[in-house]
Amino acid sequence: MADDLTTPLGQAPKKTSRFALAALLPRAAAGVLGFGFLVFAGWVVFADDPLGGEPMVVVSADARAPNKPGAKPGESGGATPAGDAAKSSSASGIPSGATPGSSQTITIIDGMSGKRQEVAIAVADPKGQAPAIEQRMTETSRHGSIPKIAADGARPADIYARPLQPSFDKVAGPRIAIVVGGLGIGSAGTFEALAKLPPPVTLAFAPYGTDLARWVGRARGEGHEVLLQIPMEPFDYPDNDPGPQTLLTTLPVTQNLDRLHWFMSRFQGYVGIANYMGARFTASETAIAPMLRETAKRGLIYFDDGSSARSAAGQIAGANNAPFAKADLVLDAAPTPAAIDAALTRLETLARERGLAVGVATALPASIERIAAWTKAAQTRGIILVPVSMAATKPDGKRQMTEGKKGT
Repeated sequence: MADDLTTPLGQAPKKTSRFALAALLPRAAAGVLGFGFLVFAGWVVFADDPLGGEPMVVVSADARAPNKPGAKPGESGGATPAGDAAKSSSASGIPSGATPGSSQTITIIDGMSGKRQEVAIAVADPKGQAPAIEQRMTETSRHGSIPKIAADGARPADIYARPLQPSFDKVAGPRIAIVVGGLGIGSAGTFEALAKLPPPVTLAFAPYGTDLARWVGRARGEGHEVLLQIPMEPFDYPDNDPGPQTLLTTLPVTQNLDRLHWFMSRFQGYVGIANYMGARFTASETAIAPMLRETAKRGLIYFDDGSSARSAAGQIAGANNAPFAKADLVLDAAPTPAAIDAALTRLETLARERGLAVGVATALPASIERIAAWTKAAQTRGIILVPVSMAATKPDGKRQMTEGKKGT
């Protein structure tokens, strides 16, 4: 009552307590901790740092040499002036001061314990850099660049052929060409083929893969001849569909030619095209003849994989003086190591009887492994491995026995 009588009218009595401040401190601390937890949870959810803040080193796997200062795209780098060494190394992913083919040591420091670890990293050797694409042998279509015969008569089949030693024609011995197809779709199979197969083996790339230009460039840089595989209609189409833009017997010639140009624009640097499936299409003279004429018109080889006994490509190519090669044997018709070894033995026997034989295979793990093992021992038995261009008939009907042009 005393408080009510002594308190000014309209004002509540002030109640102070020494415990009021102490009661607010836990609440403030809890708020700060809660805010910190929310920040941490948000960082875990949205931050792209799978190593949780641990130190890491990013090393480029690009095997290409850095360009010379002022060089045009596609030109080989070579040595750079001392003042540009650091810039060139950074651009190529090679540590400063390192040389291609050597190793560079880097130090990794553990962020928690401070432990130091020395790691040696190999520096890529740019020797497999792809030769340049000859722009004089390309023309622009609505789909992109496609090959053509140059104004001076140079053909892609000759310019992109694998260079051979001048003494090749003087060497007597059975010759074997092997084509491995289905590359460019699966990275693992393509990598294995490039890593294990020797340069004389011709590599055929399917048109649907990603990063085809890079894979083809690497193949050419390592000395392989390259073919472009063209999907064609099989007998059980559409139940067995080779893929988009397949050449079909039911389409008009103009549409099939347009599809052919789409395939031809997928990458450049190939010596010819090869059928992918296509038993029905290659058996139809009406369908295959215009495609072969277009192939010859653009200075390319047509390679028949020999999978269809009803293919009319050989007869039509001969009648039109189109460069042509055909596989004598499918090496992995039965894709087991024992069957592939037996097929390679038959191919070798055929080469000794005829002087030249051509085998074809798909980039299956067993096929790559057995072909790679066979090629290592074949030369000791007098076998000469040649690219597919050496097995192709020239427009005059003779076998292609001239050298490929060096540096292409």
